[in-house]
Amino acid sequence: MAARGGKVYPMLSARCGVSRRLGLTCAGLAALSLLVTSAAFPQQKLETPQETNERIRRLASAMHAKQGDYLVGSGDLVRIEVFDVPELSRDVRVGESGYISLPLLPVKVRASGLTAFQLEEKLAELLQTNGLVSHPQVTVFVKEQRSQPITVIGAVGHSLVYQAIRQTTLLEVLSEAGGIANDAGSTVIVTHAGSDNATGDPGAPGGNISAPPATITINLNDLLESGDAKFNIPLQGGDVVTVPRAGIVYVVGAVEKPGGYVLANEQERITALKVLALAGGTKGTAKLNQAVILRKNADTGQRQEVNVDLGKILERKIEDVRLLPSDILFVPDSTGKRALRRVGDVALSLTTGLIVVRAAR
Repeated sequence: MAARGGKVYPMLSARCGVSRRLGLTCAGLAALSLLVTSAAFPQQKLETPQETNERIRRLASAMHAKQGDYLVGSGDLVRIEVFDVPELSRDVRVGESGYISLPLLPVKVRASGLTAFQLEEKLAELLQTNGLVSHPQVTVFVKEQRSQPITVIGAVGHSLVYQAIRQTTLLEVLSEAGGIANDAGSTVIVTHAGSDNATGDPGAPGGNISAPPATITINLNDLLESGDAKFNIPLQGGDVVTVPRAGIVYVVGAVEKPGGYVLANEQERITALKVLALAGGTKGTAKLNQAVILRKNADTGQRQEVNVDLGKILERKIEDVRLLPSDILFVPDSTGKRALRRVGDVALSLTTGLIVVRAAR
């Protein structure tokens, strides 16, 4: 029996007998036990993508942006009603420049960036100052909204183009997209579309200058844990939200908690020992020296078997092995004689229905 930090590991003595038959020392087995329970992962909490998505939905609902007035934009179709003047009442499409034209008005009217109420006041003022209507009563409402598309792509439940009819936040569009997919990484990338300069007047100096697109990378854990507006940023029409895919590493066979473990990103380095630690360690019947990594060939798509001696890795006789996205680490069980004859088929079948988890703070 071994103890560390006040915790007792009663199974260690029982496993030493098995480990000796496999050529693994008790010290090697102890190293694995300590790796599993040590402070190497003290702040890691594992949760399924479904649990993560539930948090996204809950936070999006709790932090729902207050209903605001929709800002008219280019491409929108607005209905303008001038009371008792049917000649001026009509549907008008906002041009790409953001302006609209009405009969008899000597100038174009900038509608982009205004609420319907503000556009009403502006039109009424112009009709009166130009002597067209003495006491104009103008009503404006948006019939078609085409100016505020927010695109959500990548490792989400379903890609979509979300029409923002009011101020919209990152959490809201992620929730609308069905949350994140199983293989989503730990970041969200928001690309803001370039915008016209503040004057909005093509005739003004620099009026045609547009700001270049800006990219913001947000950590998913920061977004879900803090709820800070610094992370749950407001979005605008033309923005693109991308959730990069990071990949999943599977561990199956004679381990305590077989499953799929999501990588934080494509660059994350995860090894066989770390995956075993996340899986709660191996069972006493594990054949550590006959473990196999099933790796998909990028060119053929076929699975290749890579033999790995976990016993020697634990004893530090050979280096730990790095795992790649979609790798399957299969640890055979000494009781399954037939399984060793068709390792690939058995390992693949064991991944069916596995719970996929990701690290969360």
